[in-house]
Amino acid sequence: MLEMRPDCESCGKDLPAEQAGALICSFECTFCESCNSDKFDNICPNCSGVLKPRPTRSAALPAKYPASTERKFTC
Repeated sequence: MLEMRPDCESCGKDLPAEQAGALICSFECTFCESCNSDKFDNICPNCSGVLKPRPTRSAALPAKYPASTERKFTC
């Protein structure tokens, strides 16, 4: 199951699990669309993997399968 990390690792923008707008690589490095288009061009700066749109989590599921609360903002 995806962690659904709560923020962009580059700028710290909130990326709620139930909303579109996050991109992830196969290691779940997570970035917002703005950082991707401005800096990364669909290539993860951490592992060089391809960044793809992260699926959203249904609003009915967070109680049973909560998104991660661990923030990974690194810059």
